[in-house]
Amino acid sequence: MTNMRDMVALLTPEQRSELARQIMRDSTETAGKGSAVPKAHYRLDHHPLWLGVLKSGETTGFQDPYFRSHEGIARDTTVIGGRELINFSNYNYLGLSGHPKVQAAASEAVQRYGTSVSASRMVGGERPFHRELERQLADIHRVEDALVFVSGYGTNVTAIAQLFGPKDLILHDALIHNSVIMGSILSGARRMPFRHNDWEQVDDFLRQHRRDYERVLIVVEGIYSMDGDFPDLPAFVEIRNRHKVFLMVDEAHSLGVMGKHGHGIREHFGLRGEDVDIWMGTLSKALASCGGYVAGSFALTSILRYTAPGFVFSVGQSPSNAAAALAAIDVMASEPERVEHLQQRGRYFLDLARKRGLPTGLSQGYSVVPLIVGDSPRCIKLTEALFRRGIHVQPILYPAVDERSVRLRFFLTCTHSEAQLNDAIGVIAEEWRAVRDA
Repeated sequence: MTNMRDMVALLTPEQRSELARQIMRDSTETAGKGSAVPKAHYRLDHHPLWLGVLKSGETTGFQDPYFRSHEGIARDTTVIGGRELINFSNYNYLGLSGHPKVQAAASEAVQRYGTSVSASRMVGGERPFHRELERQLADIHRVEDALVFVSGYGTNVTAIAQLFGPKDLILHDALIHNSVIMGSILSGARRMPFRHNDWEQVDDFLRQHRRDYERVLIVVEGIYSMDGDFPDLPAFVEIRNRHKVFLMVDEAHSLGVMGKHGHGIREHFGLRGEDVDIWMGTLSKALASCGGYVAGSFALTSILRYTAPGFVFSVGQSPSNAAAALAAIDVMASEPERVEHLQQRGRYFLDLARKRGLPTGLSQGYSVVPLIVGDSPRCIKLTEALFRRGIHVQPILYPAVDERSVRLRFFLTCTHSEAQLNDAIGVIAEEWRAVRDA
């Protein structure tokens, strides 16, 4: 049976536009009838956000490029509609989703523990794999302890909101992930973005205003998921120590990617685990699972274990997801060439792109390389052209990024071959110039 989403996806831009205009007319007519409540105030099919969804197709002039159905494992290739394409739209950086050892571990965990732990860990108790996974994550970051959550997004939201309050200040990079912003808003603390990777701006501000606040948190990412670059973390550590503030690093896209052993930006710079107060990461990318975690001191994990709503009131990590992450950590350690290959592929792809004159922004050539298009209709057009030629990559449009920074975002994995990357860059450069010059 066809649902509403499928029906809307089949509409042409003109039909979407007419539907949006009809809804606007209905809402206006209702609003004009004296004290009648406008439909937009009690009908979701008249909600302003629904109108925005309808009009998105009108502005680009193309069908929705998102939510395509993929057949099989997310890896260097994908099958869509029975057709194989080179895939640059997944976070399976080390190729561990689908690895035999990871699959076997998940299957064995289900056989022993079932598909769910069926309660929060506070209510239903823990399973051995919960604490084992947390010990392994703590070892990676060289800290005392870790705590696993069922959502990576929820990890940032609930941890930041719980630890900070109205008398505090949260300074975050201007390109920080939305989850950090939402956690900061919920905390009630004052929130201030600073220029991307500009530690000097943070230092100058704290020199003048540190004593205006009780607790101050600085938040940066290991690798920025939109741009593929990373901060000068030692400089932020020095600021943290001198101004007596907290430092948090979101390692969602750097764990398994940076450092000789894939242990992230800490290993890359040779830092101590205790140089950062809150290490955060996700299990859904290099570790081929689902969920998030924080790592740090026993005090940090104890506070969150007993008080953070996103942990206390949420079901515990499922057996299969915990077992998959544990197995992925084991494979990452026993097959270090995966990290080496990923780093090599990232540098190779970036070098090829730059030799072809492609605008790759700030990327440092690890796991993320953007192609800055700077115009939504052209970005969608380029996406569709590449799709027709066997390359799957997704557009990042406003408001996720500024309209001038609209882009395609290429994720590299250790399983991409140099031949695939050579072929892809040739097609990308050709289609990019066709769109640019149109």
